[in-house]
Amino acid sequence: MLDALKVDPGEEARIAERSTDDRLGHDKDDGEERLDRLVERIDELQYRLYAEDRRSLLLVLQGLDASGKDGVVRRVFDGVNPTGVTVASFKAPVGAELQHDYLWRIHAALPHRGTIGVFNRSHYEDVVAVRMVGIAPEQVWRPRYEHIRAFERMLVDEGTTIVKVFLNVSREEQRKRFQERIDDPRKRWKFRRDDLRVRERFDDWVAAWEEAVSETSTTWAPWYVVPADRNWVKALAVAELVAGTLEQLDPRLPEPEEGIEGLRIE
Repeated sequence: MLDALKVDPGEEARIAERSTDDRLGHDKDDGEERLDRLVERIDELQYRLYAEDRRSLLLVLQGLDASGKDGVVRRVFDGVNPTGVTVASFKAPVGAELQHDYLWRIHAALPHRGTIGVFNRSHYEDVVAVRMVGIAPEQVWRPRYEHIRAFERMLVDEGTTIVKVFLNVSREEQRKRFQERIDDPRKRWKFRRDDLRVRERFDDWVAAWEEAVSETSTTWAPWYVVPADRNWVKALAVAELVAGTLEQLDPRLPEPEEGIEGLRIE
């Protein structure tokens, strides 16, 4: 399942050609049962990662508006000890952030050793959003592909494993989710009129992401394009990626202090 979602280094991402509503070989009941088991496994592996305190995991989540990044974070890390998971979201830089290079604030938000970090929007906004909104010319944003590849290689060399996910939502599903936000008073705060202007260029945004993902999917920090029209499917796929990556890391509990076993506290 995961191999089909992976963008191999040097290959085109082909986001527009990929299915957005694939069930990945599961029906909903089976998929949600599997998801529950994976969440439990992530909790156990995160505990071991935290205790080991040597390495970290960074999950990068990107997608068009209404692709469901927040929902994935809630579902995949539901019940996981919050002391071992951090979530950061990057909007337009302000204040001191504007006085530094674009990766400065990213570096400061990276997960500590022993923890899982989630970027709900990330340094990739400084390429794709900057490009699409016209904040900077091509001679500024295009070299950032190379910067990011090198930056992520450094992070991996220093002990941070990186998994990058693009949540691939269809134009029609995005329309439904926008309408739901407008119709539901509890969700209405999420909607901005600017969302409609971005939606008018849906295909252009997908094309920009296709290029960014193709340029930056590497052996050390691969991208996965996850179908995002079904909430349970995208959460399941991300949980599979997180759990599988942690299994490969195989964190170990530290050896206890000698002489503790059998000790009785009076």
